[in-house]
Amino acid sequence: MFYAYILQSEKVGTYYYGHTKDLDNRQKMHNLGKVRYTQPRRPWKVVYSEPFDSKSEALKRELFFKSIEGYRYLKEKGII
Repeated sequence: MFYAYILQSEKVGTYYYGHTKDLDNRQKMHNLGKVRYTQPRRPWKVVYSEPFDSKSEALKRELFFKSIEGYRYLKEKGII
């Protein structure tokens, strides 16, 4: 199982979009400072995730979240 996910910084409120095979471990890596972009904005919480059968589907959804259409979708649904 793969996941497209959205994290929110509890420090500054910004969002991070990603995909992974192990959501719990990935969140842990973000919070331990192992991801350069998210390191100064720790701690992070998962605010949304979607499961997928393949890595390519999860990546496609991550890229959608990063698009203007995805941003509008997430705002309309109250996710961000």
